Amino acid sequence: MFWPVKNSGAAAVRLPLELAAPAPMLARRRRGWVEEGIKGALFACALVSVVTTFAIIVVLARETFSFFRNVPVADFLLGTRWAPLLQPRAFGVLPLVCGTGLVVAAAALIAVPTGAASAIYLSEYASGGVRSAVKPILEILAGIPTIVYGYFALTFVTPLLQTLVPATEIFNAASAGIVVGIMVLPTVASLCDDALRAVPGSLREAAYALGATPFEVTTQVVVPAALSGITAAFMLALSRAIGETMAVTLAAGATPKMTLNPLESVQTMTAYIAQVSLGDTPAGTVEYQTIFAVGALLFGITLAMNTVAQRALRRYREVYE
Repeated sequence: MFWPVKNSGAAAVRLPLELAAPAPMLARRRRGWVEEGIKGALFACALVSVVTTFAIIVVLARETFSFFRNVPVADFLLGTRWAPLLQPRAFGVLPLVCGTGLVVAAAALIAVPTGAASAIYLSEYASGGVRSAVKPILEILAGIPTIVYGYFALTFVTPLLQTLVPATEIFNAASAGIVVGIMVLPTVASLCDDALRAVPGSLREAAYALGATPFEVTTQVVVPAALSGITAAFMLALSRAIGETMAVTLAAGATPKMTLNPLESVQTMTAYIAQVSLGDTPAGTVEYQTIFAVGALLFGITLAMNTVAQRALRRYREVYE
């Protein structure tokens, strides 16, 4: 097959097609190979995530079922004494859940209002210079190692609490909750700020045109419009607070108990997992399998929170053109 090619001032010359235009065809082929390679790499990344998640679920389920062959489910979920390493043994997980709840509640009291207020100020009231200076400082908090927060709680927060309330124990849920709240504060502030700034400016302008004050625009227009993103920020922060390990291990202590007093020593689910995972417990024993049972419960709680967050997002989602 031939392709006609014109030369200036000369008659048309017939050349073979594979010699006349090889470059565009080869370029298209190379582009197609590159695109297929990129698609394959992206699929492999997605597959690794799926396989990893599936493997985690399989390991948790296998070891948890082995644990429940020896311990009734009702005793585990409803028991009020947790002593799997001591005699007489008890496998009631409610003390660990109670300790986790105290820490998360204290963290939420610190992070949610402070983070939301910071985001509202940065998004609606702060000048460009203030915003460019304050937001990086907030985000620096997210880069501090969690073990540093734990020592900060022991050396600063707990002595401060003992000064205010002398009955405060050295290891307590309040100091752990305070540092965890400070730790997740950047998550709340950053995500809420992004949600607020995603609200179209036309909504603000329309509210101002109707005579609304800046406070009314913020509280009655911008915040309701960004409610889905704000809810997602809160749920993500609480999920991280539930899964925090090192800070609560150092600050909250290792005393599983049913108490609502945040000034007492408690133990969280993650702190117990860290304690037993040090290598002193023989693999395959019931004590060893408690790690996976507690981990499965923690996984279920986090999954339930994410499900609630997704439903809240669908319920309050606002769509703008």
